[in-house]
Amino acid sequence: MKLVKSLYFQIICAVILGVLVGYLWGEQAAALKPLGDAFIKLVKMMIAPVVFCTIVTGIAGMSDKQSLGRLMSKTLLLFLGLTVVSLVIGLAAVHLFQPGAGMNIDPSQLSTDGLGKYAESAAKLGVVEFFMHIIPETFVGAFNKGEVLPVLFIAVLSGFALSALGEHGKPVLNVLESASHMVFKIFSYLMRFAPVGAFGALAFTVGHYGIGSLGSLAKLILTLYIACAFFVLVVLGGLCRWNGFSLWKLLRYFREEFLVVLGTSSTEPVLPRMLEKLQALGCRKSLVGLVLPTGYSFNLDGTAIYLSLAAVFIAQACNIELSMTQTLTMLAVMLLSSKGAAGVTGSGFVALASTLTVIHDIPLAGLALLIGVDRFMSEARALTSLASNAVATVLIALSENACDRTLLLRTLNSEAPVAKASDENWQPAAREAERT
Repeated sequence: MKLVKSLYFQIICAVILGVLVGYLWGEQAAALKPLGDAFIKLVKMMIAPVVFCTIVTGIAGMSDKQSLGRLMSKTLLLFLGLTVVSLVIGLAAVHLFQPGAGMNIDPSQLSTDGLGKYAESAAKLGVVEFFMHIIPETFVGAFNKGEVLPVLFIAVLSGFALSALGEHGKPVLNVLESASHMVFKIFSYLMRFAPVGAFGALAFTVGHYGIGSLGSLAKLILTLYIACAFFVLVVLGGLCRWNGFSLWKLLRYFREEFLVVLGTSSTEPVLPRMLEKLQALGCRKSLVGLVLPTGYSFNLDGTAIYLSLAAVFIAQACNIELSMTQTLTMLAVMLLSSKGAAGVTGSGFVALASTLTVIHDIPLAGLALLIGVDRFMSEARALTSLASNAVATVLIALSENACDRTLLLRTLNSEAPVAKASDENWQPAAREAERT
């Protein structure tokens, strides 16, 4: 009975049922799309208040605010390094498996129907536009669309302002603390609908696109999944082992969140829950509130793997030979386009369109080869990015001595926790043990 009530079991059943319904009753299943869309909209409406309350209360409660610059520099450097590694892995995988070789596609014969909206979005992803987009038109306007970066921007400013006000800022800080508990409680209610959302999203995907559409591009999809698995198991696994904890146990700890992402092909629905569970692992609240939302925009490693792999696939399919200079230029552009697509619907596909619009060496019409199966590859992108951000947050917390290692290991080993991580009187249990 306990298993039936668990969210993990319910989502697994919903995922399996969604695939079966989509396969057996395709036309009817395609009409279930609103179930997945409604769940994502329900959760997205809570992301802005969750991020704002978490970051403001975290920064205002920090005792050493001078370390914030070091923290953000270290975070962005780690994200940059992981993105570069991701792009190289995607490039290596596509050259190793050659999924586009032998297709002999003539770009002029490809239909560009349906690419207009992606090309239009890609045209707005310049470097200047990206940074201007971080600044909201009004303070309240940052909450309108539920995008992470504008909310992150005003939350950091508000946190420092409340901290500078001292006792005068305490009443506002207390209200935000209470509001934080409220929004997390609301989110816990909404997560009960996760199985319904996962069922509707997967039933629509399988019913609308059909399992048969995977056949012609199965090698491409398989190549992406292999590249993503290599990045997670080898790169992230190596980093975890180097820092003394198990990647497998960390992934198991977030198993419910991964299943939600698998069903919805989006990492946004699990952001509030990830913030909460990372704190429960022993990571300091203020650090988690800064690093994880930043990773959602600057550490899209699944998208980075997809970008280099998909671009070279199109070149292979169209018999286009890319020189070393062209390849390096393409990777440099992708470093920016993978960040600029954050918060854009179909971010991976839009980022690819943005890249091809800039470099011109690969025909933009080649996107038509991918549009039919992109939905089946979005799960790999989302799952990889979520795993990378979870690992990165723990790594940064450990490097900043802002993670209770004893609590981390006990929680991952499913043992009873020994403490609760917070910013007030926060002291790692390991350091306490050394003192006694």
